[in-house]
Parts: sequence; structure tokens; C-alpha cells
Amino acid sequence: GDDNSGRKVITFSCCRMPPSHQLNHTRLLEYLKYTLDQYVENDYTVVYFHYGLKSLNKPSLKWLQTAYKEFDRKYVSKIFVLPSMIFKSLLIISFSFPRYKKNLKALYVVHPTNFIKILWNIFKPLISHKFGKKITYLNYLSDLREHLKYDQLNIPQEVIRHDENLRGKQKGKLPPVVKVPPPRPPLPTQQFGVSLQYIKDKNEGELIPPVMKETISYLKTKGLQVEGLFRRSASIQTIKDVQKLYNQGKSVNFNDYHDIHIPAVILKTFLRELPQPLLTFECYDQILGITSVESSLRVTRCKQIIQGLPEHNYVVLKYLICFLHMVSQESICNRMTASSLACVFSLNLIWPSKGTVSLSALVPLNLFTELLIDFYTNIFNSRTVPGE
Repeated sequence: GDDNSGRKVITFSCCRMPPSHQLNHTRLLEYLKYTLDQYVENDYTVVYFHYGLKSLNKPSLKWLQTAYKEFDRKYVSKIFVLPSMIFKSLLIISFSFPRYKKNLKALYVVHPTNFIKILWNIFKPLISHKFGKKITYLNYLSDLREHLKYDQLNIPQEVIRHDENLRGKQKGKLPPVVKVPPPRPPLPTQQFGVSLQYIKDKNEGELIPPVMKETISYLKTKGLQVEGLFRRSASIQTIKDVQKLYNQGKSVNFNDYHDIHIPAVILKTFLRELPQPLLTFECYDQILGITSVESSLRVTRCKQIIQGLPEHNYVVLKYLICFLHMVSQESICNRMTASSLACVFSLNLIWPSKGTVSLSALVPLNLFTELLIDFYTNIFNSRTVPGE
């Protein structure tokens, strides 16, 4: 899933760890490498579910030492979430690999024990203040909702039951069902969280939403050669402030913020908050099938899928992919190839109507998006929409 700033979320659940004697440690290392390879270059968040860690399933110190040797410096900052070594590893990373911890923007420790808190207090003076600010303790699952898209997380039932028990012990009974007030109707000038059709109707029939026009126009002028464009996050509060301005129909001058990554994050946030993904729920299964298509026919298959989009979605997608193609053409400077952009944008363009995106689905989703960007001219050259 994503957090509230659009950063990818990596979760680690201790209760899913099998007994140490049953664990194939070689396969575990390969799985960790495979997972982290997809996020290591971008800003990301880690959620660590501590419940379920027992002496039976704690990895041995010997295996952890082997893991550190297996992972090169590219990975080291990502592996600190291994149970029982979490804070010791943080300490090692803080001293030895300062460059490789920068992309970790937040670590949420859910259901921390007193032992973990004591360990942290011991090591806290030895770890940089900036790094320490990234760590947040969350006593209950409900606290996660303030920071990320809780419904996207695949939380083990054991963790959910443990959370309910904790709340029951605190209050002497299970927590009552919280009544959620009905959602407010959107403002006439609303940009975020409403459909493309709603924005079109409120903007005199314009097909491209104003927030997309303005962010892309600004980034075309000042961001095409910025290294790591779309990989970096921005201040959460600033993003909320900019969203509020757009939703109230007020003008936004990105020059005032002196941060090129703000319009980049705003663009991703707009796409991610659409009620239905730009590529539509109907295309999800078709896109997943792209890897089963022969390599030489994949561009043609992409074109077929895109041709089936509603006209409005097609125009907005074409406008976006045209821009991303321009960004990829400057990859010598910005280091954002079509593949890099696909890793960032795929889950902002398509997601399933129910449940979360599985790890296995990332490969076809990223591939499809990469093909759109790489072969933009071929894929979008045969359909013209009135008013485009």
C-alpha cells in the first residue's frame, strides 16, 4: 500500500515467521532481496508488527550475521526490521551506512513491548536525532489510520485479534463500534477524491483536470532534469495545504514553495485519490496478463487494452504518459528511465477494486506502465477523441 504521502509501505509481521528450524534461510534472503529491489531507490515506509515474536521463531544471531554479509550496502538500511535485532541494527546503520538510510522516511512499530522501549531508550543517545524522529510507536492498529491507507494493509488475523484483546483489557470490554459520520458532499471546486467526470462538469467541460495541467506544466519547465524526480517525498503538511488550496478553487504558485518535489507529489496524490484508477478497474485483470504475452506482441496488446478505455480516461492518460515519456528522455540527467517511472506510477494508475495489490502483481503492472512510457508514440497514435 501507500502512506499518506504516497510512499510505498513495506510491512513485516513477526507472527508470520515460522520456527527457526523450519525456515529455509537461503530462500528468505532471496525473497528479501526481490522485495527490496522494487523500492530501494525510492522513499518508503516500514510498518513492523511486533506481536508474535517468540523464542521459537527468532532468527539466530549467526543467521543475522550471514544476512548482513549477503546484502550489499544497497540493502543494509532496509533489513533492520528483522525481529529481535531491530534496534541493534538501527544503531549499526546509523553509524556505518548514513547514505543508505535516507530513503526510509518512517518506521511504525505496532504493539511495542516494554522491552523494545527500554532498548530504544538505551540506544537513543547514540543514534542521530534526525533518524530517531522517523520512529513512531503505535499501541493500536487504529493509530495507523492517521499515517497511511490502513485498508490497503494485509494485516494478519492474529495481529487483529491481539489488538482487540489489548483494547478489551484496557476498557474491560471490547471497544464499541465507532460511528463514522457521513461524508461531506464535495465542493464545486473540488479536485482531489472526486471523479474525472465531476471535475470536467465543474470546469466547463475541460478534459484535463486543472491540477494535472498546472503540475505537469510546471514540471516540464523546471523539473525535467532534476535527479530523482518523483522518487522523493515532500512535507506532509505542505501537501495537505496545497490540496486544500486546489479544493477551494484558489490559485497555487509552486515557485512559492522552493521545492520541485511538491508538484511531483501533488500529481501522484491526485491520481492515487481518484475514486476509480485512471486505467479503470475493468482493465486490471487484462493488465496482469501482459507477462503471458509474447515479448514481440506486448506493445500491440498494450495498445488494445488502452483502446478500450473510456474516452475521458484515454485523453487524461495520454496527456500524462506523454509527459512521462518526456521525463524518460532526460534520464541521463534525471536518472528516471521508463522502468524507474513505472515503479513509481504503476500503482497510481491501476489497482484492484477489492483487496490489495499482491507482490506478484507488481511485475506485470510495472511492465505495462513501462511499455506505455517507452512506446508512447506507437501506443497512442491511432485514436483521436473530440475535444482532446
